Amino acid sequence: MSFVFNSNKPIAIGSDHAGLEYKAQLVKWLSDKGYEMKDFGTFNYDSVDYPDYAHAVANAVEKEEVAFGILLCGSANGVAMTANKHASIRAGLCWQNDVALLVRQHNDANIICIPARFISFHVAQQMVETFMNTAFEGGRHATRVNKIACS
Repeated sequence: MSFVFNSNKPIAIGSDHAGLEYKAQLVKWLSDKGYEMKDFGTFNYDSVDYPDYAHAVANAVEKEEVAFGILLCGSANGVAMTANKHASIRAGLCWQNDVALLVRQHNDANIICIPARFISFHVAQQMVETFMNTAFEGGRHATRVNKIACS
């Protein structure tokens, strides 16, 4: 598999306090693989508001400052709902590897949302790797994706 996103750009990542441990581990894992990371926080276990971090990652993806985004929170629902408020964001909530594959192949997702309280770190790694190495299929899926944004 090959990296399908623009590899000259960093990968954005952000989380609330519930996703902090996995975020730190993903940053290390991806940095060790040679990827540049843009970490939008949080950086400690104090209770924080997940929209602050989801908006920061979504803004970086929208402005094309980064290749794609990774968001984590307890359930991943909050960060997914927040990121998807941005017109050009397609944030996919993933809880198993097959879902990560499909949100890229069928939905052209540009942010993966990971529920840190409900999956193992190993599954999170697998999903991120699948997400970043899976291309959008286009075709009939492009027609559908083009209907997502509200005008």
